[in-house]
Amino acid sequence: MTMQVNEALFAETTHSPSLVDLVGFEAAKAVIDFCFIANPYYPTVEMIEELATQLPHLIKAYPSSNPRVSAGHLAQVLHVDPAHLIIGNGATELITEICHDLVPSIGVPIPTFGEYLEKIEPARLRLYPLDRDDNYRLHLDQYGAWTRAEQLRAALVINPHNPTGQLFSVAEMEAFLQQATDLDLVIVDESFIDFAAEEVPTLLPVAATYDNLVIVRSMSKHCGVPGLRLGYAYTGNRALVSRLRNALPTWNINTPADYYLSMLPRTDAEYHASRRRVIQDVRLLYRELCTIDGITVYPTGANFVCFRVDNGLTARQLQRQLLVEHQMYVRDCSNKEGMDQYHIRVASQGRANDLALVAALREMMTG
Repeated sequence: MTMQVNEALFAETTHSPSLVDLVGFEAAKAVIDFCFIANPYYPTVEMIEELATQLPHLIKAYPSSNPRVSAGHLAQVLHVDPAHLIIGNGATELITEICHDLVPSIGVPIPTFGEYLEKIEPARLRLYPLDRDDNYRLHLDQYGAWTRAEQLRAALVINPHNPTGQLFSVAEMEAFLQQATDLDLVIVDESFIDFAAEEVPTLLPVAATYDNLVIVRSMSKHCGVPGLRLGYAYTGNRALVSRLRNALPTWNINTPADYYLSMLPRTDAEYHASRRRVIQDVRLLYRELCTIDGITVYPTGANFVCFRVDNGLTARQLQRQLLVEHQMYVRDCSNKEGMDQYHIRVASQGRANDLALVAALREMMTG
């Protein structure tokens, strides 16, 4: 039976429509979702079973009203000071508060994660278009010079970049920060940084050095729990910590999410094993995609790969063909501002699924 796709949904959001909305609940069960950027190996089966066992008690209990309790659990695995950690109902809650209240004017390289464009008022937003002919690469020195020339008060860097996967080293990021000390705020989104390398190139260990730095991360991505709505921000600036905490609702984290955070210290070894497994998977996915004629694959430091379709098909056409003929859902990036209509992003979904995607793409490109 032909899969029915509600294609009108693609025009309604800068994000990817959910599979359930697109094809219905039953049909979605048979589709491999390569739009879904998350760790497929974590939480472990044992963690999910523990959460399921505790759920009848958790849904009858209030979460902690003290944000330092949850922050303490997370700080143990991040090896940071919990006093500087702010936990949000997803990174989106933190992005919203930061962009609404803390940035009088900000530069945003595009294409980018659409939430930043949606949450910043147009009058305060300056777009920094990346060059298609340069594979949408961001050059930090040029970007920094542009922010100063535009007399902006804040700048955003996503590292690794979404949607291209471009990765900056800690040294490159620190060089940028040292040139940006005159800015009120530098937002560094590290939602995918745990998949960049076995030794994570995060700014967390040096965050206290830069008073205008705030690091934002989504736990949906590296911990694989989008349904729990967890994200966090970290900054060495105590005044900024206070402003963010005071802006958030008292119970912004639900009780199952709170309990999940308490599990992290005792499952940290499992988490890092899962993270390293994802890194190996995405490296294989990248290598295999590079062998397919008709696409140009961008190097990645994330758990996804971005590529340009060069055989005349648009990203939307390729997306639909994969969904209808192969039951695979990939991210058409054409609705990302600043990106053309020929780019696809695919998140690693485990080695077997990744290789199945490569086979389907190879068939389509040569058929």
